[in-house]
Amino acid sequence: MATVVESTSEGTVSGLRSLELEITGACQLQCTHCFAESSPQGTHGVMTADEWRRVITDAAALGVREVQLIGGEPTTHPAWIELVEHALSVGLKVEVYSNLFHVRPAWWDVLSRAGVSVATSYYSDRAEEHDAITTRSGSFERTRANIGEVVRRGIPLRVGIVSVLPGQRVDEARQDLETLGVTRIRTDRTRRLGRAAAGANVELSELCGRCGRGQAAVLPTGDVTPCVMARALTTGNVRGQGLAAVLSSELWRRALSVIPAHAGGETCDPDCKPASDSGDCSPAETTACDPKFDE
Repeated sequence: MATVVESTSEGTVSGLRSLELEITGACQLQCTHCFAESSPQGTHGVMTADEWRRVITDAAALGVREVQLIGGEPTTHPAWIELVEHALSVGLKVEVYSNLFHVRPAWWDVLSRAGVSVATSYYSDRAEEHDAITTRSGSFERTRANIGEVVRRGIPLRVGIVSVLPGQRVDEARQDLETLGVTRIRTDRTRRLGRAAAGANVELSELCGRCGRGQAAVLPTGDVTPCVMARALTTGNVRGQGLAAVLSSELWRRALSVIPAHAGGETCDPDCKPASDSGDCSPAETTACDPKFDE
């Protein structure tokens, strides 16, 4: 059940740099550790394409520099290309977080546009181990081939590797990616969120401590949270309130206040993007605060 923090007054929006748009809960895969519990049975939720476009327009007006289309698998949404084009038209960069399981030939032109980048997850250099985590036979070959195509086309790419299974070939997966020409690679442990939580209520303790600082997320329901991984902390809904109203509310500030601070009290990397830092379903990029990432 979501944690709803009661609001009493309004505040102001400041420092928002990136916005995650979880446009669908549908995915061809059903990864054993997925924080969103996405699957082939997932839906696109209640947000319409017009509502997503309005959120993107509002984000640009608030000074957001980049939106990330995530899911689920965002390319399963019928309007994902339209949303990419709209974001670019209002001056935003777009990152498409895809499992790269299926890329239609016509999509390469979209992904190759200036201002668009790709992110994905990878688990092993062996098909049987990768496929055991995604629970989809053949996913290793298809994702690996499409990673190679992303690199060949010169599309900006970052890849996260999550340690899910005992003895998993994480180091070998990194080496395999490097042979493909991938240069932005980070690793993470499995976060006990979503499908990996096994019913335990551990959401807040698994966060990096930077959720909501410079970023926000909108879920398929229209609910706004500090991060796609902090999905229990709902702070309002863009369908009824609009993005600016949610992010300037006391509800939003209270949600940030209950997120545990990073360990040791040291200052986080100012460019830290928690949702991008986790290799869970959203790939790792920079050293995180707490929990620590493998280097």
